[in-house]
Amino acid sequence: MSDIVSLQLKANGPQPQSNDKESKGLWADALKRIVKSKISLLGLIIVAVFLLVALFAPVIAPYDPIKDSDLVKRLEAPSGDHIMGRDSQGRDVFSRLVYGARISVKIGVISVGFALVLGVTLGAVAGFYGKWLDGIIMRLMDILLAFPSVLLAIAITAVLGPELRNAMIAIGIVYTPHFARIVRSTVLSVKATEYIEAARAIGCSDLRIIMCHVLPNCMAPIIVQSTLSVGTAILDAAALSFLGLGAQPPDPEWGAMLSDGRSYLQKAPHVMIFPGVAIMFVVLGFNLLGDGLRDALDPRLKQ
Repeated sequence: MSDIVSLQLKANGPQPQSNDKESKGLWADALKRIVKSKISLLGLIIVAVFLLVALFAPVIAPYDPIKDSDLVKRLEAPSGDHIMGRDSQGRDVFSRLVYGARISVKIGVISVGFALVLGVTLGAVAGFYGKWLDGIIMRLMDILLAFPSVLLAIAITAVLGPELRNAMIAIGIVYTPHFARIVRSTVLSVKATEYIEAARAIGCSDLRIIMCHVLPNCMAPIIVQSTLSVGTAILDAAALSFLGLGAQPPDPEWGAMLSDGRSYLQKAPHVMIFPGVAIMFVVLGFNLLGDGLRDALDPRLKQ
């Protein structure tokens, strides 16, 4: 009887109360370390501003990004009424830039979310069951990693068709191997521990073991990878839109705005400069925040 109780205690792990305290302590400590780091704090501020602009775009933008156009004043330089000037269709660049933040949030969340679900599933199955299933899944991931990310996204979008939805699917497929490899490596180290063996001994199903005991140990690297991937997903989507394979006119997507303004670089440089600067700062913000999270969640760097 005592052996069965011991196995149950091992399978269940720490008591919920202490586990919650440890979890709160981990994330509270990570937040403190991010705030103390000037670089990480800068990334957090940039990302926060970006999200607020996307959330309150109708309040911030002074004009409609699509309907308010004046061809007579097309390519007008920045002025008091239009602080970032007008584009080739006479639309306010600032308003289109603000609404473009919403599209960028949509791209980042959907594409990375798609890669997260698919990659975590494949990585958990490959690491937990191993053998021939592991070999098939990881060789498929290696094939995807063998192609340059943008080139693979272009190929997938060209097959599916030039559309923002298809571009997000393509980016999600491109980033899937990164999540799969991270989860697989963590699962391989966790599944041989005593509490996993105890969970098996008391009759826990494989799904319960994976969901309740294995995946919680993968949360820290998954969150870091997700944060870093959002920035690069926005950048890749802008590249696809620049090539005409992502967002289509008149959507105010930053890559499409760059593509529209490249013909007027010498005559009206503001049409390209402002979207380019916006992409640069957003990607920089997510990269700085991701690096800060990686350092904050690394137990080896706590001292």
